[in-house]
Amino acid sequence: MMEWLLAPMDVTRAHDVGWHLSWHARFMVIAWGVLVPIGIFIARYFKVFPGQNWPAHLDSHFWWNTHRVCQYSACVLMCVGLILILIAPPFVSLTGPHMWLGWTVLALALVQILGGILRGTKGGPTEPAADGSLHGDHFDMTPRRLAFEYVHKAAGYAALILSVATILAGLWQANAPNWMWLCLSLWWVGLLVLSILFQRRGMAVDTYQAIWGPDPALPGNRRKPIGFGVTRHTPKN
Repeated sequence: MMEWLLAPMDVTRAHDVGWHLSWHARFMVIAWGVLVPIGIFIARYFKVFPGQNWPAHLDSHFWWNTHRVCQYSACVLMCVGLILILIAPPFVSLTGPHMWLGWTVLALALVQILGGILRGTKGGPTEPAADGSLHGDHFDMTPRRLAFEYVHKAAGYAALILSVATILAGLWQANAPNWMWLCLSLWWVGLLVLSILFQRRGMAVDTYQAIWGPDPALPGNRRKPIGFGVTRHTPKN
């Protein structure tokens, strides 16, 4: 068993990569194989933390802080990994499915960064406008905020799915040892199983309601929810 785990994926090819490629792979796998999935997972299922007395206690920052730390850290590692592969010796192959998938994921990451910058103001009782009103792009769910929500979530999930294919293509191109793809597969399957379980438990709570509550008088609750399988609570009269 150990011999198979340490053997390369394709026994007809050698697993011979240089320093640049090996560290490129490590940084990218940590970024896209570990940090990004954790950041998305926490943001989706822990907007209302277990044991939180919601809606009496609103706006838990656990998911927001974790999401930001994971995604910002992933972006830093992604940039380092990109630099390493760009300055790698000429013998390192930069062609094939892994390259095109990688550039696509990178483009989606840039969309996420740009969207975060342009997402607009928050508003609401925790971050009122300069004039003291509660108005804000998020609190009012303005067209700008709605566009951000759809693009951010769609691009995020697309990048997550494509990153799996990118990593697997990279492992095959580098002819990595079997234990690498096996460990990553077990990790991804574990996250998928937990996602299905938490989804069935209704833990994917709507962001707006997690922050400001389910009061139907709130402007965001009068609009159609952003979907993507989130749970929106409607108080009984």
